[in-house]
Amino acid sequence: MSENTKTITTNKKAFHEYFVLESFEAGISLSGTEIKSIRGGNVNLKDAWCSIDNGELIIKQMHISPYEFGNIFNKDPIRPRKLLVHKREIMRMFGLIKQQGLTLIPLSLYFKGSLVKVQVGLCKGKKLYDKRAVAAKKDAARNIDRALKEQNH
Repeated sequence: MSENTKTITTNKKAFHEYFVLESFEAGISLSGTEIKSIRGGNVNLKDAWCSIDNGELIIKQMHISPYEFGNIFNKDPIRPRKLLVHKREIMRMFGLIKQQGLTLIPLSLYFKGSLVKVQVGLCKGKKLYDKRAVAAKKDAARNIDRALKEQNH
């Protein structure tokens, strides 16, 4: 990401549950009150996922809390929202999903200038032993760093 981006939220659960093979940037179609709520940081990607319906990329289960100063224009917090991606990218992703059994997971939400963008990852699910191996690597690295820090002091 470049200098003019500001991260709103990241999906930490996605990195725990999936191997991210590839990621790409997508725009998102939002209403005015949703943008105001996002600027306040009231968004959650934890249970969100993406699907391709009728040739369109849709993000589902992304929770944007209703804008507290909003009125009748507030939308449903977990309504499906359209992601803005080129048609050929959608078709390429569709092929990969169908052939290799991959999943589209939103990894982060951020401002790029004044626009809200979503980083979507093409992911493969981790098995329990994969999660344990990653945790063991992190523990080993943490122990090595701790030992080096003690040795230097």
